[in-house]
Amino acid sequence: MKRTVTVVALLVLAAVPLLVVPKQVSAGSSTDAALALGAFAVFNQIVRGETIFNGSPHVVRETVVVEQPVVIQQPPAVIYTPPPAVVYGPPPVIYAPAPPPTVYYVPAPTPVYAYPYGYPHYRAAYRW
Repeated sequence: MKRTVTVVALLVLAAVPLLVVPKQVSAGSSTDAALALGAFAVFNQIVRGETIFNGSPHVVRETVVVEQPVVIQQPPAVIYTPPPAVVYGPPPVIYAPAPPPTVYYVPAPTPVYAYPYGYPHYRAAYRW
């Protein structure tokens, strides 16, 4: 009897989620696309067998061969004697006539125009 009650209780608990029907929900086209791409990626992993149940990858031991680097020794530095000092002779003496004197041009003085004052009543007020 106790076993029958346990089995019935387990069947009821398993059937209750099937009876609950969620309402239709939409999160937007971009979210729907992201969820679809995620589901497609998981589907591909399952089909190709890339799950965690495959076991660890096989490890293959390989012998490592390392070539010794080629050592190239530099040739010894060549030491030259310094070049002799350059000695120049004195510059040649050139005799030339003196340059002509500099001519300075002075501008002509500006003319001064003196106009007679034509309105005498302005020179001395009240002189009429």
